[in-house]
Amino acid sequence: MSPLTLSAPPKVNLFLHITGQRDDGYHNLQTLFQLLDGGDQLTFNTTNNAELSLWPQIEGVAEQDNLIIRAARALQQQTGCTQGCSIELHKRLPMGAGLGGGSSNAATTLLALNNLWNCNLSIAELAKLGACLGADVPVFIEGRSAFAEGIGDQLTPIDIAESWYLVITPPCKVSTAEIFSHPQLTRHSPPIKIRALLEEQFRNDCQAVVEKLYPPVKQVVEWLENHGKPMMTGTGASVFCRWETRADADRVLAQVPPHWSAFTARGVNHSPVHKQLKDFFTGASPSG
Repeated sequence: MSPLTLSAPPKVNLFLHITGQRDDGYHNLQTLFQLLDGGDQLTFNTTNNAELSLWPQIEGVAEQDNLIIRAARALQQQTGCTQGCSIELHKRLPMGAGLGGGSSNAATTLLALNNLWNCNLSIAELAKLGACLGADVPVFIEGRSAFAEGIGDQLTPIDIAESWYLVITPPCKVSTAEIFSHPQLTRHSPPIKIRALLEEQFRNDCQAVVEKLYPPVKQVVEWLENHGKPMMTGTGASVFCRWETRADADRVLAQVPPHWSAFTARGVNHSPVHKQLKDFFTGASPSG
């Protein structure tokens, strides 16, 4: 079979409210996931042995610890599959940025290999397996912009008006564990209902703590405040602004200081991955 290349799109959290802390240490939250186009790309070449390999290696991450390899191994163990795969990663998203890059890589890997290895797990089964790898993985497996509750795994698909986003990432990596364990983190935001989403003043409960601990994130927020209404995504370090048109987003992108990483992307309600898989297996022309 010819190699299969799929997208691994990023996400932003249009808001992130922490509503409590559970006995197991995890936090209950409410968030609105907006999928973006673009992102990383992965190419899969299956093998007749059970070996898994990833190229190129990500600096500072052992191959066996990479979510891509962990996802593939979890699928092997779940299904008893004896096939393997050589995977090439075209990394475009910054790491440790709150864009869900690692989780999206894992989701794309599960979706790809479930088909290539003929494992025949349902989307619900894949999402359950993905949740063991990370709370954000199910949203990328289901491939819909969604309102999320629980630890981020209770998903209600929702259509969000199409917008364009400018995403800026300063040169720092934020530790999610550090932020969620910080004593000054707000943990008791009152829950909101889906019908109230459009009436809410969106905020990210993690942002104040991150800005205090990571000054470069605060610098991005302050710079973007001259152009729009910025918000940090996830636990950072990326900060985004929304615009109605690509031209508006690109206009501000052209002014971003060169020491920050930045890109513009269109918000989408459906991940391209499911259509890419369908096109591949039906022989249709590739599409985004």
